[in-house]
Amino acid sequence: MKNKKWLSITAILALSMFATACSNGGNEGSGKEKQVTITHYTIDSPDRTFVEKLIPEFEAKHPNIKVKVTKAPYEQFDSKLQSSIAAKNAPDVTSHWGYGGFMEYYNKDMLMDMTPYFEDFKAADYNIPEDVMNIYKVDGKTYGIPLNSYVTVMLYNKDLFDKAGLPYPPTDYEDKSWTFDKMVEYAKKLTVDSENLEEAQYGVDFGFGERDQRPQYFGANVYSDDTWTNGGKPTEINLTKPDVIDAYKTLYGLIHDLKVSPTPAFSQSVSGQFGDPFLSGKIAMSVVGSWSLAAAADFNFKVGVAAVPVSPKGDVRSVLYVDPLFVLKDSKHPKEAAEWIKFLVTTEIQEKSIELSGGNPPVNQAAAEKYYSNFEGIDPAGIKQVFEGAYKYGFESYNHLISNYSQINELFINELSGVENGKQKVEDVLPVIEQKLKDLLARVNK
Repeated sequence: MKNKKWLSITAILALSMFATACSNGGNEGSGKEKQVTITHYTIDSPDRTFVEKLIPEFEAKHPNIKVKVTKAPYEQFDSKLQSSIAAKNAPDVTSHWGYGGFMEYYNKDMLMDMTPYFEDFKAADYNIPEDVMNIYKVDGKTYGIPLNSYVTVMLYNKDLFDKAGLPYPPTDYEDKSWTFDKMVEYAKKLTVDSENLEEAQYGVDFGFGERDQRPQYFGANVYSDDTWTNGGKPTEINLTKPDVIDAYKTLYGLIHDLKVSPTPAFSQSVSGQFGDPFLSGKIAMSVVGSWSLAAAADFNFKVGVAAVPVSPKGDVRSVLYVDPLFVLKDSKHPKEAAEWIKFLVTTEIQEKSIELSGGNPPVNQAAAEKYYSNFEGIDPAGIKQVFEGAYKYGFESYNHLISNYSQINELFINELSGVENGKQKVEDVLPVIEQKLKDLLARVNK
């Protein structure tokens, strides 16, 4: 769900392969046990398509089941999935790896109740915490099996810290000296504000969740509390409340008032092929999803992992991204799809998947021990401590919990671009977003 750069030609090829694969989804062969083909729909990126390498081992153990992987670019993931479902050509297994999330899929009646196919499935046998399993249960019914478990981390450039003579930030979330104000203090010392691209560097890039979730770090909430208990449909929007306005002003003040964070133009100019300005070596601290750890081997500087600083108000300091596998409601082979999912969450396969994916964090906690040791030059004990703290202070990603999130997210991206570019003020833009969001929710949540 996180890598976001692909091209239209790739999309056309992916669509063609997708249609071909789905057309092959019926029963095949003969004998006592019919051979069937299931399709696994995913994003066309190395951290997701690696499952193709696991298919031979699975098929050797399950000779009656063939697996085909179909894929699409991130930007087209949701639209192609919707199109395939509308065409009665749905894949069997997928996840919310696009902009849409679990609650959107659930409300659109896209998901199969997997409970009958997982009656013998005990989370403890797969080292999956029960509270993580419960994320994708509704009224006691299982609609998803967790596969990967990402958190929010702070990556920092050790070389820039050493050059500035600053101590490294802590990995322990209980270290209350590591505050937002302390982070800003460091960021000021680590920033070189210059129009010369070669000289410029910035202290911090605070990429905490999607744009509507960022106020949560400051104890402010864009959506009413009932959002989390009534199917991801907020009854009130709080964008014009003072605490939300102040949260956005603080965040964008890092860019335009304190000038310790990069502008979008600067980030774009130094991002390179991976789309991550931190990789350029010109960002000292970056608050990001832990999927960015997968790029650790590409850093040409020493990197560390730290806790997200203590928030000024409230306790939420991490956005959690627990990615499950779903069986779609129109699947013709749910029993076989369930066998594939069970295979993917075994300790042995989750350990293999860490390396094959380039560093996806497994939900299987026995396999997670190997994950913490997967990043050269980064202390495994530190990574483990950061993950444990992030789980304790984390809140699930809004895109997994709010219905019709892809449209909501697009609205925030478009409407806040003027603020991010320094051309508009927060207090002028938020009332506009609030009204447009209310109109959108009234339309999509009828």
